[in-house]
Amino acid sequence: MIAQSAEEVQNIQNAPSVSMGPYLAASEQTRLLTTLSIYSLRGNTREQVRRLLYMNATALRIWEDMGKRPNIVGTQHRPAHAALLSFGVPFSE
Repeated sequence: MIAQSAEEVQNIQNAPSVSMGPYLAASEQTRLLTTLSIYSLRGNTREQVRRLLYMNATALRIWEDMGKRPNIVGTQHRPAHAALLSFGVPFSE
């Protein structure tokens, strides 16, 4: 689980649904689109104003490869029930 602050959310490039697709295309890694899964959930504190991102291992690796420095606040096997798929394919085992 990755928390994004109000400052991070203000930069549209910190939204995986906006920036990750073009990055994968530019780096010729579009085959990974079918293996990554990112869910989002609105944050519940001022520091986590907009969202928590639930990323599978593939998505987290890509995010880090993009030069992002994720604020990892925890791990869990599945995203929260209220989280919505924001990029990639639905979580599966």
